[in-house]
Amino acid sequence: MTSDLDALESQSIFILREAFNRIDKVAMLWSIGKDSNVLLWLARKAFFGHVPFPIVHVDTSYKIPEMIAFRDRVAKEWNLPLIIGGNQTAIAAGMHPSRGRVTCCSALKTEPLKQIIKEHGFTGVIVGIRRDEEGTRAKERVFSPRSEQAEWDFKDQPPEFWDQFKTDFAPGTHLRIHPLLHWGELDVWRYIERENIPVVDLYFAKNGRRYRSLGCAPCTGTVESNATTIAEIIEELQTTRVSERAGRAQDKESEDAFERLRSQGYM
Repeated sequence: MTSDLDALESQSIFILREAFNRIDKVAMLWSIGKDSNVLLWLARKAFFGHVPFPIVHVDTSYKIPEMIAFRDRVAKEWNLPLIIGGNQTAIAAGMHPSRGRVTCCSALKTEPLKQIIKEHGFTGVIVGIRRDEEGTRAKERVFSPRSEQAEWDFKDQPPEFWDQFKTDFAPGTHLRIHPLLHWGELDVWRYIERENIPVVDLYFAKNGRRYRSLGCAPCTGTVESNATTIAEIIEELQTTRVSERAGRAQDKESEDAFERLRSQGYM
C-alpha cells in the first residue's frame, strides 16, 4: 500500500528528474537545514545515489559553526559536487544584520547567489522551500520563472494544474525549481525519521530550547522545547501553536520584508 510519504517522495523525484532533463544547466541550493537535507536525499534517490548537478552553499560567514561542520562532513561522506560562494567584499566591509536584516540578507545571500548563477551559467536552481513555511512562499510555483537578473514577479506566475509544469520559457529566463513545495513541516520530519536522514544536532533540545528553523547565528533564535529525538519533535509539532519561523529575525523586520527579499532573488 502506498503511504502519503511515498506519494510525496514520488512527486518530488519526478520534479527533480524533470528539472534535470528539461533545463540546460541546473544546480541545487543547500542551506544545511532540514528541508534542504531532505531535498538532497531525494536527489540522491532520484539519480541512484549520484547527484548529477552542482550543490551550491552560500556562506554568509555568520552561519552557526555546527552547520558548517555538518556541511563539510556530509559533503565529504556523500562525495557532493559542492560549490561554496559568498560576498567577500561585503563581509570584508563589515556587513552585519545591525545594518538592517533585509540589507544584510540582500548583500550576503541574494547577491552572491546571483553571482554564482552568472559565473557558472546556471539556467535553473533547485531550492527546498515549502508553501506552508511562510506566506510569500505560498505564492510560488514548482517551476517558477525569474528575470535574467533573478528577480521574481509573484503576480505573474504560470498556472500549474494536475501536475502539468511549464518548463519552456523565453530565452534569458532563469528558473527556480521547488520539489518540496507540496510538503509540510510534519511531512519533512516524518520522512527524516523514516529514511534516517542526518540533520544538524541544533534541532534537538538542550536545556529546554531548540532551533526549529536554521539560518545565520545573529538572526536565528531558539524556541522552548523538550524534544530531544525526531519522534519527540514529531509529537511536539502535532500540538504546537508556535510558527516554524518564530525564531527567524528577518521575518519580523517589516510586514513585506520577506516578499521584498524574494522579489529581488532571495531563496
